[in-house]
Amino acid sequence: MANYKARLQIFTDLFNQDIIPITELQTLCFNGIPDDSGFRCKCWKILLNYLPSQISEWPAVFLKQRNLYERFIEEMIVTPGTMNKSGSRIDVTLDDHPLNTNPDGKWVAYFKDNEVLLQINKDVRRLCPDISFFQQPTEYPCTAIVGNQEVESLRDRVQQTVLRSANVTRNRLGITNVSLFKKRAQEEYQHLAPGQEAHWEVVERILFLYAKLNPGQSYVQGMNEIIGPIYYTFASDPDPECRKYAEADAFFCFTNLMSEIRDFFIKSLDHSASGIGAMMKRLMDMLEEHDFNLWQRLQMQDIKPQFYSFRWITLLLSQEFPLPDVIRVWDSLFSDKNRFEFLICVCCAMLLWLRDKIMHNDFPSNMKLLQNFPNVDIHCLLEKAAELQR
Repeated sequence: MANYKARLQIFTDLFNQDIIPITELQTLCFNGIPDDSGFRCKCWKILLNYLPSQISEWPAVFLKQRNLYERFIEEMIVTPGTMNKSGSRIDVTLDDHPLNTNPDGKWVAYFKDNEVLLQINKDVRRLCPDISFFQQPTEYPCTAIVGNQEVESLRDRVQQTVLRSANVTRNRLGITNVSLFKKRAQEEYQHLAPGQEAHWEVVERILFLYAKLNPGQSYVQGMNEIIGPIYYTFASDPDPECRKYAEADAFFCFTNLMSEIRDFFIKSLDHSASGIGAMMKRLMDMLEEHDFNLWQRLQMQDIKPQFYSFRWITLLLSQEFPLPDVIRVWDSLFSDKNRFEFLICVCCAMLLWLRDKIMHNDFPSNMKLLQNFPNVDIHCLLEKAAELQR
C-alpha cells in the first residue's frame, strides 16, 4: 500500500508540471501505471501520440479531434446524402440502381461496406468473453446515432443485411414460413432497448470508421483485439470526461497504434523488415542467444514460431492473458522507447517460462501449451522480460 501511494504521488507530481517530460513518463509507465488512479487514460494518450506533452494544449486537441470524429460519424455512419428543404436526409443511393455493376456505383460500395461490417460485427460480439463489460449498455450513448429516427445506424444495417441473407437462404431452401425464418434471424441479433447501445457496438463503430478511412487496408480480423483494451481503459476511467469521450479518443489512439503495427496485418509484407516474419525471426534469434537448448528443442520438434508467436506478436499478447494483465503489459509496451523491442523480450520470456515443460513434452503437448499459455504472475514475467532487454 505504501509503495502504491508513493508511485501515485510521483505520477501526481509529474502531471502537475506544465510540460510532461516524456522520458520520465516512459520510465514510470514502463514499470506499471497505478490502477484506478485515472492516470492510465492520460498516459496512454500521450504515449500513443494523441496528446502533446504540453498540458495547456490539451483542450484545443480534444476539441478539434472530438469534433472531427463527430464529422466522421455524420459522413460515414449516418446514411450518406444531403438535406432537403424540410430538413430530411435524401439517400444518395436513390439515384443509383442496386444491380448497377459499375465499380464506382454507390450501391456497390454500400454492399462492399456491408461485407466488412458483418465481419466486424461477428468479431466484436465475442470480444473479451470472460468479462461482461462489452455487453453492458454505455454510460454515454452516441446521440448522433441512438434514438435518431432519421439516420441509419450500423445496428440497422446489420439487421437488414442479415434478414436479406436469410431471405436468400429461405428462397434457396424453399422455406415458405417467412415469419418463422425472420424471427430466427432477429433472435440471433438481439440488441438493447431503443436509446441504449452496448460497448461492443461502440467498438464496432470505431472499427467500421477505421475501415472506411483506410480502404487500402480496411478491416482485418484481429484488429478488434487491439481496440478492445484501449476502449475498455478509456470507458472505465474514473474521470467522467474520459468516459464520455472514450469513443473518439480511443479511435484516434487506435489509429495511431495501427500506424505502427499495420505491417503485421498486411500479408504481402510478412517477410519485409517491418513485417511479422522479421519479428518472429528476432524472437527466435533472442531465444537462441539466451537458451540454445530450448531453441534446439523447438527446432527438433519442428514447432515453427508462426504456430504460436504469430498471434502473440500481431495482437500484442492481447489473447494470451486476462484483460487486467494485458493492460499491465501494454503499459510497458507503449512505454518502450524502441517500440516494439520489448514485445519480443516478453515473448522470449514466455518461452523461457515454459522451458521445463517444453523440454519434456512431446510435439502435441507443446503445441497445446504454446497456443494456450497458462496463467502466470504477470509481474514476474515482465521482470524476466526486462532482464532480457538489458
